Amino acid sequence: MRHAMKTRLCSLTLLICGVSLPELVCGQAFLGHYPAGVEGLKAATLPPPGVYFRDYNYLYWSEHYRGGPPEFELLAYVQAPRLIWITDCKVLGGYYGADILVPFVYQNLEFTGFDDSRFGLGDIFVEPITLSWHPKQWDLAVGYGFWAPSGDYDRTDLTSPGKGFWSHMFTAGLTYYPDKDKTWSISALNRYEIHHENDDWDITPGQTWTLEGGIGKALTKTIEVGVVGYYQLQTTSDSGPNASDAKDHVIGVGPEINMVCPRLNLITSIRYLREVGAHDRPEGNTLNITFTRRF
Repeated sequence: MRHAMKTRLCSLTLLICGVSLPELVCGQAFLGHYPAGVEGLKAATLPPPGVYFRDYNYLYWSEHYRGGPPEFELLAYVQAPRLIWITDCKVLGGYYGADILVPFVYQNLEFTGFDDSRFGLGDIFVEPITLSWHPKQWDLAVGYGFWAPSGDYDRTDLTSPGKGFWSHMFTAGLTYYPDKDKTWSISALNRYEIHHENDDWDITPGQTWTLEGGIGKALTKTIEVGVVGYYQLQTTSDSGPNASDAKDHVIGVGPEINMVCPRLNLITSIRYLREVGAHDRPEGNTLNITFTRRF
């Protein structure tokens, strides 16, 4: 039964911060690696020089797949530690930084005639260069990174944590503070992915553009709230034998709260997004709890 379904269902993968959204590719379109909605308020703001540890806890659930199989249910959880280093070194006036993220993925997938789950290592994300600027009322950032096919992957397993191909990701964004005290923030972050071929399927996934960000208000020095959202779009069709010309897209929107604990030097972010308008991909809910600590 699994082999028969595999002719229609190519792969399922969820990763974080450079890891993929929960996805089911039903002979339609391979989705990109980057999970839209991982960043929210001040999405384009990189921290000042220092070493940071960020821990993403990402839960996704869906009972709807636009254009997919009937009785579809997906539950996925990702725990992804990320090490970030922002240096004092400046390039073109911006602070140079680098980071690495290692995701661990659990997925449970059900649809008519199929029920399976798996836990394992996802594809690792390496970002060897970021540059960040902090003029008076703005934060700006650019970066380049890549996803390595290091995760557990099996073309016959729909719940494989890895995707089986390399991806390049280019990043550019800004955060604007309308008031002098910077209690309000408006952010927008662009990610663009260019994917390599999946050798097992001889298919090169189409390129992916992601726009995410939000509008936030600092209520106190330790509490910030706001509305966040994203739009993710496959900009080009897959290529290769039997590749689909389908192009997926989805919108997500929801609230976020950030809390700072100065004594522990810890920031906790809680973000919920509800997806709407999905095409050729799941439509569901995302709950993201992120802990960030400076060393």
